[in-house]
Amino acid sequence: MARKYFGTDGIRGRVGQGPINPEFVLKLGWAAGRVLSNGHGGKVLIGKDTRISGYMFEAALEAGLAAAGVDIRMLGPMPTPGIAYLTRTLHATAGIVISASHNPHEDNGIKFFSADGNKLPDKVEEQIEAELEKPMTTVSSGELGKAKRLDDARGRYIEFCKSTIPSRLNFSGMKIVVDCAHGATYHIAPDVLEEIGAEVISIGAEPNGLNINDGFGATKPRALASSVRVNGADLGIALDGDGDRVILVDGNGEIVDGDEILYIIARSRLANGGLVGNVVGTHMSNLGLEVGLRDIGVGFDRVAVGDRYILERLAEKQWTLGGEPSGHIICRDRTTTGDGIVSALQVLAEIHKSGSSLAELRAGMRKFPQELINVPLGTTRASDVMANGTVRQAVEAAEADMHGDGRVLLRPSGTEPLIRVMVEGREAGVVAATANAIAEVVRAQVAH
Repeated sequence: MARKYFGTDGIRGRVGQGPINPEFVLKLGWAAGRVLSNGHGGKVLIGKDTRISGYMFEAALEAGLAAAGVDIRMLGPMPTPGIAYLTRTLHATAGIVISASHNPHEDNGIKFFSADGNKLPDKVEEQIEAELEKPMTTVSSGELGKAKRLDDARGRYIEFCKSTIPSRLNFSGMKIVVDCAHGATYHIAPDVLEEIGAEVISIGAEPNGLNINDGFGATKPRALASSVRVNGADLGIALDGDGDRVILVDGNGEIVDGDEILYIIARSRLANGGLVGNVVGTHMSNLGLEVGLRDIGVGFDRVAVGDRYILERLAEKQWTLGGEPSGHIICRDRTTTGDGIVSALQVLAEIHKSGSSLAELRAGMRKFPQELINVPLGTTRASDVMANGTVRQAVEAAEADMHGDGRVLLRPSGTEPLIRVMVEGREAGVVAATANAIAEVVRAQVAH
């Protein structure tokens, strides 16, 4: 069944438009309450990031769930992975996150976690969509859901984050800059780091409802890099608006992306016997990660872009580690979803154990040069270009010329009429020339 509202990560859009308006979200709360409770009440947690529209959608969801006879626990501002954790440990029926992640404040979204802290299966999302097509009803007055605020949600999650590394580790003497993107981690990440002994400098930790992800956070780490250099910090940690992704900055002010973070954690897990199976990345993961892992005897699997697909592969194989270049790192031996704070703590633990700096740890993996060219499609269908024999031959010939030291990826954009031509290899000049040559072949086929 094709889904009308749910995408790969819940429902998202511009506030006041499409489905992201109070009327729809009210009914979404009701429909989700009916499906998830299966007529047996239960309780659902609601958390949000710091964007101003969260207040409006929090109230709408609360009303819809109550009308379906479901109790509600309000968490207030809380990182997405924190809501997943609390859903699991409080034995809730489900958890709901009001967030548009790394998007600006004009956007918002709704995503769900099942009782075990995982994303809802497609089948359940389809059932919710089917319920949305029915007229909204309200249970009898005596069966209405009740709402309460969970006052200690923040403290519970802080303790969980700290529990993911050995309690004996003390980070006194380490200076860390943490960038909270004016988002959901603003009142959590600095405290976690201070409680493990670090000296903490916080930036992007003054949310006003409108400044989430604005010039700060994992998608804009330049402010963090500058602060690390100015303050002479050992490293920096940048989280995104809902706290499920992380980008690091080393003591030299150089950005350490998700591929490099994944490599550091994989190497650490391998050394202490904690790595199970292959590491899972996506088609956009740098070839240098695959080669670096291969050099230490670790297999690497690629899946479609999106942490949902990484989670699916990890669960299918019962493996423990995966991630994306954007900083979605999934330590499945610690939690059920991407968690920026937890991922950063795993790297800090390795720094402590090894005595190496972040710059030294990331040096074990050499990122391959990468060239990305966007080719407009006009009225041509992406599928026609992807299936074109001339294009496929050009790709195969280019990869053969690189003798296993490079790769070519053609991928349709999910949001624009474009074909993305991406080439990676050991030599920057070869990579650029190859990308331009293939882009010209694609352009010629589009013109036909």
